[in-house]
Amino acid sequence: MNIQRERALKEVMAEGFTAYELQLFLNTHPNDQKAFMLFKNSCQRLKMITAQYEAMFGPLTACASNGCPWPWIQSPWPWEG
Repeated sequence: MNIQRERALKEVMAEGFTAYELQLFLNTHPNDQKAFMLFKNSCQRLKMITAQYEAMFGPLTACASNGCPWPWIQSPWPWEG
C-alpha cells in the first residue's frame, strides 16, 4: 500500500473511532451539548475524508459502490498492498 493511501486510511479510521467514542459517551450523557457538537463535527469530518479517500483510492465499503459494472472488486484488496 502506498504511503499516501495508508495515511489517508489511518485518518479515516481515527476519525471513525472518534465519532464512535463520542456516540458511546452520548449514550450515557445525552444532554451534554459540547459532546454533541463534537460528535456532529466528527461525523461531518468523517464523511468528508471518507469521500476524499474513495475519490482517490476507491470505495471503503460495498455500500459506497454505486455503478455498474460493479466497482467494488476492481480496487486492490487490503492484503494486496
